[in-house]
Amino acid sequence: MRILIADDSKVMRQIVKRTLRQAGYPDAEVTEAENGREALDVVAAGAPDLVLSDWNMPEMNGIELLTTLRANGHGVPFGFVTSEGSPEMRQRAQSAGALFLVAKPFTPEGFREALEPILG
Repeated sequence: MRILIADDSKVMRQIVKRTLRQAGYPDAEVTEAENGREALDVVAAGAPDLVLSDWNMPEMNGIELLTTLRANGHGVPFGFVTSEGSPEMRQRAQSAGALFLVAKPFTPEGFREALEPILG
């Protein structure tokens, strides 16, 4: 299983990676991107099984990444891992096609609950 983590914080990408392992996905092949534009290139080069994206990033934010992917016909499963957890943000994410939004701070259990229906 291939997972793309898009977040402008290297530390946060490492935390997400560690949490994925703790949540029961130790064999996931993880690719990283520093922003939405880089993530777009990674998906175009070979679609991952899941994209985990921050909301606020430079160059192209997470919601722009998601809407661009969908506009280009990429149906890759997509979820947000972000500090932006307001009901409005959740609604906007869902309307754009995100399958879930995991708010920071998160737990391995929270990740498992969000990912289980998608990754099995």
